[in-house]
Amino acid sequence: MAGRASLASAERLFQSTSLEVCQDNSTITASLFNVAFTPGNQSLSLKFQGQSTHSGNVTFNVTASAYGYTFLRTNLDPCTYEGLTTLCPLDHIEIAFDEKFDNISTNIIGNIPGIAYTIPDLDAVVEINMFARGDSQVASHRLGCVRLRLSNGKTVNQTAVKWVTAAIAIIGLLASAIVSGLGHTNTAAHVSLYATALFSYFQNIAIIGLCAVPLPPIVLSWTQDFVWSAGIIRVGFIQKFATWYQRATSGKPTSILTTLTSKSVQVAKRGLESNSKNFLVGTGHAIYKRVQTVTTTAGGSFIVTGLQRAAFLTPMEPTNLYVTCVTFYFIFCIFTLLVISLFKVLCDVAIRAKWMESQNNRFQDFQDNWRIMLKGTIFRLILIGYAPMMILSLWEFTQVDSPAEVFLAVIFFIGMNGALYLAAFHVMTIARRSGHKHQTPAYLLYTNATTLKKWGFLFIQFRASAYWYIAPTLIYILLKSFFVGLSQKSGLTQAIALVIIEAAALIGVSVIRPYMDKTSNSMHIAICVVQFLNAVFLLIFTDVFDGPGLLIGVVGVIFFFVNVIFVFVLLLIVLVASTLSIIRKDPETRYQPMGDNRGSFIKSQTTLTAELDMLAATARDAGDGEGGYTKEMHGRDTSRSITPRPSMGSERLSVRSRRH
Repeated sequence: MAGRASLASAERLFQSTSLEVCQDNSTITASLFNVAFTPGNQSLSLKFQGQSTHSGNVTFNVTASAYGYTFLRTNLDPCTYEGLTTLCPLDHIEIAFDEKFDNISTNIIGNIPGIAYTIPDLDAVVEINMFARGDSQVASHRLGCVRLRLSNGKTVNQTAVKWVTAAIAIIGLLASAIVSGLGHTNTAAHVSLYATALFSYFQNIAIIGLCAVPLPPIVLSWTQDFVWSAGIIRVGFIQKFATWYQRATSGKPTSILTTLTSKSVQVAKRGLESNSKNFLVGTGHAIYKRVQTVTTTAGGSFIVTGLQRAAFLTPMEPTNLYVTCVTFYFIFCIFTLLVISLFKVLCDVAIRAKWMESQNNRFQDFQDNWRIMLKGTIFRLILIGYAPMMILSLWEFTQVDSPAEVFLAVIFFIGMNGALYLAAFHVMTIARRSGHKHQTPAYLLYTNATTLKKWGFLFIQFRASAYWYIAPTLIYILLKSFFVGLSQKSGLTQAIALVIIEAAALIGVSVIRPYMDKTSNSMHIAICVVQFLNAVFLLIFTDVFDGPGLLIGVVGVIFFFVNVIFVFVLLLIVLVASTLSIIRKDPETRYQPMGDNRGSFIKSQTTLTAELDMLAATARDAGDGEGGYTKEMHGRDTSRSITPRPSMGSERLSVRSRRH
């Protein structure tokens, strides 16, 4: 890929590495096709391996189009080109040639639009129709049809985009954790909401690319920029481990990447499915035993779509996809937990070295509740990985790469759903009890430190009266996962389902407005609008409306620019919010207090804890009889306890004495 990019930057180049057959019962098929056209030196390199069942002289009608607009039509007689003598006459069952043609006509080169050399992910198609020489060139007399997609070597699928988007998302999550440790609860809630929304949006862009719908090249490349958020990341040793693991557990890996020199791989882009419904798909033509199949053409080349397409473009073998994603998810979780544990150790070291006070220091809240925070972080990590792990686990049920991988999929599916839905049930139970006793769900949710720090990630982004909205949110993710993971054979089903689901999500957020403040609701409504538009665009890409080719090309460009602008805005919001939360001395002043009084409840709980700590410290320091406390008194009155009694908006301390 890097070599192609550097070559393209040095000179103008059009190239293609696969050939699509676009006619039922075609008399010509291809298993390998590579072409490179260099307008600068008027040369064309062509490598072809295929089969033909027709005998006799033929002519080729060549049509070239970009974004659905046809800009070139010409006829080609193989008998007039020295390098194509093997096709004159066409009487070979097996066809193979590797030729280079010089002095390509300047008229042909002049017909190529200048923008075609510079626009990334060029959506250009060359279609070649074969006719018997002297026969009329009408569709009913066509002997065969092949189509190739051209690339100019420029793409929006850039490693830099992946690193920058991942870095800003992680910065947002880290900033929210640091600010929370400093005790700025309101600021931490806002930064966490922004960062989580950004990460979820990245995953939703990746999900578009995971659907089994032929996509325009620029859309496909853009979605590949965000598959890292689903754990689809290529690292050499992890690929070796995934292959070893599958073989060790009675699986048989695919070998697509190792056969690229002898077979082509057709990446399902727009226009492939509509002309290849009957003969391209060889579902019984399996690469390996078990349920898993990689679709092949009649000529033996591979067709990858949906999740397999995302794996191939990463690049990795489709059978390595599930283990790769699970491995990266484990690494992400373990690394996060280690960072928290290491920070706790550093705080302890700082206190022992007297670099930091043992009480009332900046990270007092973290020190007092770090174990609960660790449990809350585990639940938050489960929620972050919920969508991709559900999609991949459900998909693995249909692939059966190996018995061990299916077992892992079962564990992840049951474990993650069980943990999140039980936590949501627990939160809703507490909120209902609080509503009955204190006339507000916020009281017990925010005065109890364990509830807030362990399960707060489920409800803190919502206003107190909309605590229940976590249930529709989880159901929304699960429904999308079912359709994307289990409907890989029907892109139309996936597209229709996503339109309905995203429409329901947009209506729900717009009507209920469940988030904590006006800004948060506006942000999520905007996200839902863009995701609904993406689902509509995906439905258009299925060509279910049978529109002109130009329609899909234009919609693909609109999809790209809408999402690029929106991603830039979200990244800016997260970056600004994260930076200000760290550099400001009191970041709480930037946000208005919530209308559900959560701030007062959190403050009262924090104040109560501080008072109890001060009383305990006073009692320990008064062991010499000062302050009215003596060892003898300790022996006579051990039952004295100070307990908080809740009331609406305030706490009272009562001292209860029981005599033996």
